Amino acid sequence: MTSWLIGLAIFLTHLLGILSAVLALMSSRTSQGAIAWIISLLTMPYLAVPAYWIFGRPRFYGYVSARGERDSVLRRQLHRYRDRFAPYLSASNDADIRAVEQLALMPLTGGNRAELLIDGKATFESLFAGIDAATEYILIQFFIVRDDALGLELKHRLQRASEKGVRVCFLYDEIGSHGLPDRYLRDLREAGVEVSAFRSSRGLKHRFQLNFRNHRKVLVVDGRLGWVGGFNVGTEYLGQNPRFGHWRDTHLKLTGPSVLGLQEAFWEDWHWATGEMISLTWTPVPCPTGSQKVVIVPSGPADPQETASLLVQHSIHSAHERLWVTSPYFVPDQGVQDALRLAAMRGVDVRIMMPERPDHLLIFLSAFSFLPDMLRAGVRVYRYQPGFLHQKVMLIDDVAASVGTVNLDNRSFRLNFEITAVVPDRQFAGEVRRMLEHDFTDCRRVTLEEITRRPLWRKLLSRAAYLLSPIQ
Repeated sequence: MTSWLIGLAIFLTHLLGILSAVLALMSSRTSQGAIAWIISLLTMPYLAVPAYWIFGRPRFYGYVSARGERDSVLRRQLHRYRDRFAPYLSASNDADIRAVEQLALMPLTGGNRAELLIDGKATFESLFAGIDAATEYILIQFFIVRDDALGLELKHRLQRASEKGVRVCFLYDEIGSHGLPDRYLRDLREAGVEVSAFRSSRGLKHRFQLNFRNHRKVLVVDGRLGWVGGFNVGTEYLGQNPRFGHWRDTHLKLTGPSVLGLQEAFWEDWHWATGEMISLTWTPVPCPTGSQKVVIVPSGPADPQETASLLVQHSIHSAHERLWVTSPYFVPDQGVQDALRLAAMRGVDVRIMMPERPDHLLIFLSAFSFLPDMLRAGVRVYRYQPGFLHQKVMLIDDVAASVGTVNLDNRSFRLNFEITAVVPDRQFAGEVRRMLEHDFTDCRRVTLEEITRRPLWRKLLSRAAYLLSPIQ
């Protein structure tokens, strides 16, 4: 009897491996990912089957169902309050901007002010001042929140806001913030703050969707002020972790109608996490001193297309003079790699800024497998020296720039919920250019010789790490 049960278990495991391989073939978003999963599922089903059902799902099906086929919240409000929105909708004859609007499923709005916040001190002073100024509601979400000095400061300010009658909705990613103690969340709830994890594996049906993360970092105050960018909440983001030293990051403060784009993204995330449709203010409030146009681009595994990857590719193809990109995790898919090489070949000043010291070894090693081809094509690669580079910024010529949460890797392109603010404004692009020019002075340029002269074992290790990148 025992041998019969063992035989049945082996048969069922291999059968499940075959069925999972068929599913991977039909649903994987990249050919590399499909091949990696199929080979693993057929040859090592005992390990690969549970791994696939946890890490291999290509779409966040629960979120798709919750969103349904409806138009975005903001577009419905645009219809309802058309007269109020009309002065701030910036119809553009620029095909590049229209393409971004189509990707975003959100409109380009005018009457905004976009303010760069460089590094932790400026960012958290601005974030905390915004929280203290709230009179109606605060919507706040981070991928990582730590129970350290900075996290405690955030908690205390949210508690004070709630206690004075401001509605506070606090959303965190349960995987990114896995170390956040129950005590921290309990203290917020006792002060009246509404708290929820993103709950990517909510419910029995979606319990295996552990590989999807909400990587967005958003703060919205009263529908008038918004913040988005690379910062999480922890003292390392203030440069206080000896392992990383100085933490180079960039955030963005938005004032004006574009804040409603951030608000909509939060609204949908909160609705998924809690089932609640919170009542918010949707009337646009222009910035009195703002003349900049902004479009908010949310992206994630519930999208019908690969929004983040397409946005990056579109930005590359739009560049005529320069394309400067900063990303702490640089393992782009083949389409982005090809676009970067072609841009350099046609004479665009393509520069990639990456950290010198890694915090994710596999991702760090992966880059060495394709950097030689990029360097040969004329792409310039720089390694940031003073500490850890974490900002996610793009500069397109002198006409547009973006700040957000998207890294140039498979996780940001296909597995994470991300958000980006695209600002097609020459003044703002000039500010970003000056900021990045200063950063480049703190970098060393990577040479083709230093990569090609590495020992064979390191080349093999890099190639192996790169082959794993589609399923990381």
